[in-house]
Amino acid sequence: MRPLTLVLAALALAPTARVHAPSLPRDPTPTPPAVAEAAINRNLRPAGTLRDGVLTLRLEARRATWHPEADDGIGIVVHAFGEAGRPTEIPGPLVRVPVGTEVRLSVRNTLDSTLVLRGLHARPAATGDTIAVAPGATREVAFALREVGTFLYWARTGSDTSLAAREGADSQLSGAIVVDAEGARTTDRVLVVGVWARTRLDPAAADAPWGLATVMNGKSWPHTERLTYDVGDTVRWRVVNASPRAHPMHLHGFYFHVESRGDGMRDSTYAPARQRMAVTEFLLSRSTMAVRWVPERAGNWLFHCHLAAHVGSNARLHPPLGGASVAAVRAEAGGEVVRADAMGGHADHGMFGLAVGLHVRPAPTVGGQVTAVQQREPRRLRLLVTERPAVYGAAPGLAFVLQRGDVAPADDSVAVPGSMLVLERGEPVRITVVNRTREATAVHWHGLEIESFPDGVPGWSGAPGRLMPPIAPRDSFVAEFTPPRAGTFMYHAHLDEARQIGTGLYGALLVLEPGQSLDPATDRILVFSRGGPPELGDTAPMLVNGRSPADTVELTSGVAHRVRLVFIQPNGAARLRVVGAGPADTSLVVWRPLAKDGADLPAAYARPRSALAIVAVGETYDFALTPRAPGLYRMELFAPRDGTTRTVMLRAR
Repeated sequence: MRPLTLVLAALALAPTARVHAPSLPRDPTPTPPAVAEAAINRNLRPAGTLRDGVLTLRLEARRATWHPEADDGIGIVVHAFGEAGRPTEIPGPLVRVPVGTEVRLSVRNTLDSTLVLRGLHARPAATGDTIAVAPGATREVAFALREVGTFLYWARTGSDTSLAAREGADSQLSGAIVVDAEGARTTDRVLVVGVWARTRLDPAAADAPWGLATVMNGKSWPHTERLTYDVGDTVRWRVVNASPRAHPMHLHGFYFHVESRGDGMRDSTYAPARQRMAVTEFLLSRSTMAVRWVPERAGNWLFHCHLAAHVGSNARLHPPLGGASVAAVRAEAGGEVVRADAMGGHADHGMFGLAVGLHVRPAPTVGGQVTAVQQREPRRLRLLVTERPAVYGAAPGLAFVLQRGDVAPADDSVAVPGSMLVLERGEPVRITVVNRTREATAVHWHGLEIESFPDGVPGWSGAPGRLMPPIAPRDSFVAEFTPPRAGTFMYHAHLDEARQIGTGLYGALLVLEPGQSLDPATDRILVFSRGGPPELGDTAPMLVNGRSPADTVELTSGVAHRVRLVFIQPNGAARLRVVGAGPADTSLVVWRPLAKDGADLPAAYARPRSALAIVAVGETYDFALTPRAPGLYRMELFAPRDGTTRTVMLRAR
């Protein structure tokens, strides 16, 4: 899968979560005890028996009770795989073998419907075989795995063999396939993404739990496994998207190197010179990636999907506070929410779902001594969180407003997007965030390689004994850090993200080289977002620099402009392209990719190419764009989430 030009049709088939709350949510009826419990598979043990280059594996498809949250929490009856003679597992048993292995596999269907399997076939392969197993029957297959990479297998009951919309009882019929190079180390972790959803809940159905469970290796945050590393470790992950939805996967605090990308059928391993760095990588349904990173700073960190619908308060089996939103909680509390954990339960602060917690232990000191590092006096900034009532109907608008001078802006000063922050590489900053709103919040400095405590995840960032608190109303928080890299980044709320980002708590963050300044003639910053709280859904307009329709961007023909794209909205992705001058000209112009997520691209990617990209939540891109002739050009964004297109006019003089 190409990193900048993706398969456009696949994007159109990658929906994001849309959960509709019931008016009268009810607790689910306990699962009948006759259904066996599913075990959580951490993908540490290869399944089957490997002998003399042959893997023998007997799979069974069964009904099982799955607990995606607490082990003693709500149980959901789903279909899942298990090895014969062993417990049912979610995700399914891990197929992991050296390249060249012959696989001899049997699949027994204990379900009441025909089982249709995909992915259990030879690699490489142009197309995959489909295996149908009748109820009560067993099928045997044999194939060879002769291509190194990360793949997956999955199944559905009934006649539909696709992964699209497989979100109910069949949603966990998936497992990973890893084919290792000869003699390769197998200490990497395999992380399988899954989604179970009941997107429309009938209030009369007392046995139906709340609508969404987004999981990593079978568990939902805060019940996911904690991964522990030491400073200086080399960490390798294989991430498999076995869900029907797309996920922009974001790592806090560090870059990862993308070593391979796959689409479920083929896997492309990149030579070291072609390995991009990223903090957010967009995984379409059925796609895979292998990444490598080194934790350089101790503390707690997160790896999570950046879609607010997949890590917010709706991504759980019980509705928050009986289905109430934060706005409703504020109203019931007399207009103010002092504690972020009023949402119930980073689960304590309105975060659930598709996230994994990381704990990095400090490196041992030499001789018990710690060498002090002389730092420059920090640059001091004051960033206000402001609120204006009734901006989106009855909902307020929120904003980040940078104080300039000695006089603070009014509490109801709101500008969308928030003030652009321009920092300098290597210069320490001390940013005092002052919360002037009626609710708690937190700020994540997205993409910056900083210490854990100011990273912005309340109740998690930092280390045991010193965790970052939420920023309560009329309180403040001081974030101190030194940006080590120049590039294009963003900052945004990291609490009740669907609503706080939707109503304005985000902004561009640029880090420049020492002595450098933004060139008003050639630097163009475009922040793409949505305007409005989550109850507006797909009717919330797509904004470009806070405007809809977008303002015309002025360019100079024959001059190279650095176009910095910041994509931050609660949910979604977009296909972006730039077409030629004139209303009838639909030919793509040429631009040169420069950076992704603030990191310069390898030379293999930083070459002129057609102006086409897929941008997802939490990603930034830098491009060099040189209009060849005067005229009007069009930057078009197609959002598959709601089928709309937004156009930014580029006028070259």
